[in-house]
Amino acid sequence: MQNLMFPAPKLQVLPIVTEAVVYPVNRIFCVGRNYAAHAAEMGGEVDREAPWYFTKSAQALCQSGATVPYPPGTSNYHYEMELVVALGQPAFRVDTGRALDAVYGYACGLDMTRRDRQQDGKDARRPWSLGKDVENSAVIGAITPRAHFGSIDAQRIALTVNNEIKQDAHLTDMVWSVAEIISHLSGYYHLQAGDLIMTGTPAGVGPVVAGDVINGTITGLSDVRLHLSDAE
Repeated sequence: MQNLMFPAPKLQVLPIVTEAVVYPVNRIFCVGRNYAAHAAEMGGEVDREAPWYFTKSAQALCQSGATVPYPPGTSNYHYEMELVVALGQPAFRVDTGRALDAVYGYACGLDMTRRDRQQDGKDARRPWSLGKDVENSAVIGAITPRAHFGSIDAQRIALTVNNEIKQDAHLTDMVWSVAEIISHLSGYYHLQAGDLIMTGTPAGVGPVVAGDVINGTITGLSDVRLHLSDAE
């Protein structure tokens, strides 16, 4: 074994509601504009030809229930509540009929976003990394195995800030289904166990400030929760 110049990055893991073992996280893929109403509120339209994506690094992962500082470099930090798909098998060039075989389970997730920095990228036609790949910005709850969750249907997806409802929709509102997303994404990547897919957010996104408590729910899954403290 080679000697490391400095300690390797921490292995990022997520709890599993029915298991004593934890789920090691590999990559985090995120689907853009997968709810038509959210696309409209952001001034865009859904691309109905194919899903499209951005990524967050595994080191952006944050455990549900954490208290984290309001991030630097922004004055417009937004919540986005999402269904997260956790893969448990490899998938490469799979069709939609077999795509769900790769799914281990599902979780609630928050795609926290420096909206002003994202808009900078849009305006300049540059990458969104400063807006999206932010420390502690992929907040994900405990994973529920697919066998325990069942089929994706009209489960409610909702989010509150300080107990005030901000987002409220159903998973059937997604433009691209989980099977379609996995099938399409597997045409570009050798998807692996440990890969997470954040499947997009409904309408109702908005800013939060230091002191706010964000809570996201999907029927049948463990909640995801985040408390923002003062900036460092």
